[in-house]
Amino acid sequence: MNAIKITLYRGISIFLLAALFCGTVHGQGRTEYLLEKNWKFSKGDFPEAVNPAFDDSKWETVRIPHDWAIKGPFDGNNDSQNVQIVQNGEQTASLKTGRTGGLPFVGKAWYRNIFVAPAFTKGKKAVILIDGAMSYPKVFLNGEAVGHWAYGYNSFSIDITDKMKAGKNTLAIGLENLPEASRWYPGAGLYRNVHVIITDEVSIPVWGTYITTPIINKDFARVKIRTQVSSLSGKL
Repeated sequence: MNAIKITLYRGISIFLLAALFCGTVHGQGRTEYLLEKNWKFSKGDFPEAVNPAFDDSKWETVRIPHDWAIKGPFDGNNDSQNVQIVQNGEQTASLKTGRTGGLPFVGKAWYRNIFVAPAFTKGKKAVILIDGAMSYPKVFLNGEAVGHWAYGYNSFSIDITDKMKAGKNTLAIGLENLPEASRWYPGAGLYRNVHVIITDEVSIPVWGTYITTPIINKDFARVKIRTQVSSLSGKL
């Protein structure tokens, strides 16, 4: 992977900067699909759901973003703890509830989506971008593992080129929320957008452009743009 550094000095207008970005986006042939509708969802552990032939017809149909715990039922037993809060001067442990609002967020769940990305053809690159998944998501495409994320609060991306098909693709995501994982309600499920991004073989990766302003004063500002360029072959 090579890096291209561009430094813009006084005298280059904002218009030129905007034109630079427009040309870059247009030149790399990027197509993005938002996987928003027709997701199948079920609470519980279903490792067999990674199989494209798995029957999810009885699962709930949901739309992303989705939080499985919001619908309840609310119950103090969902987040009860027998704990001693030393900061409050407590000498012994006692039963406490309501820490996370009594929402049933603890447990495992699975999501499945069948999608088509017409822009994906031979020589193209495919990346899945997940803006938020709570938590510890394991991602499978067409029955094979493509990656995981050992957290829940950050966006992450996975290169899925090797597992993508030109026609229908089956995406399966398994999640697990652990008990006592947060002091407040952490959310549950695919709580932000899921994208499939198709680019040319040589492209700017997700979050591949960095803009900083190392110098700003009353007379001028210096803008520094650092862009990464990647290739499927590793050669540029």
